[in-house]
Amino acid sequence: MWGRNVYDSISKFLQFQLTVNVVAVIVAFTGACITQDSPLKAVQMLWVNLIMDTFASLALATEPP
Repeated sequence: MWGRNVYDSISKFLQFQLTVNVVAVIVAFTGACITQDSPLKAVQMLWVNLIMDTFASLALATEPP
């Protein structure tokens, strides 16, 4: 029961991370193509990743098995 819960949580976290990172790459790429400058700087992208990782891991860590 706990092993399946851990596996499901890891799968959900990886799916969430892939979705967030693909969207971030698309936004950065299209913004750079349209405005000739990236809409988000590197430090801003790191902060977004840090905040999104924290909330995602907390949400998945508190799921009951």
